Amino acid sequence: MKQYEHPPAEAFRLTAILHALSDPYRLSIVQKLSVLQPQPCAPLQGGRPKSSVSHHFSVLRKAGLVRTVVVGVNHMNSLRDAELEARFPGLLKTILDAAARSEGLPAQD
Repeated sequence: MKQYEHPPAEAFRLTAILHALSDPYRLSIVQKLSVLQPQPCAPLQGGRPKSSVSHHFSVLRKAGLVRTVVVGVNHMNSLRDAELEARFPGLLKTILDAAARSEGLPAQD
């Protein structure tokens, strides 16, 4: 069974987080996880090839944004929001709120 590596919170780098979220698809994954988590990969795939989705999740994991846990045949994904908040207070909420505003959606609570 595949296990994924996740960096410790003290290794999170602002540049890696911003790079990961600069891609619209990766940002949409984080937005969806901010509403409902954990989620398997399939509902987050958006019709993309599995190899592409794997790459995007790898970038999100390496940046410290997402934790992926294998549960049976599913890869369950959740945000590392508490760890991100401790390392960079307010960053994730600010980015998600700005993204929502740019899409004409209400900011998150």
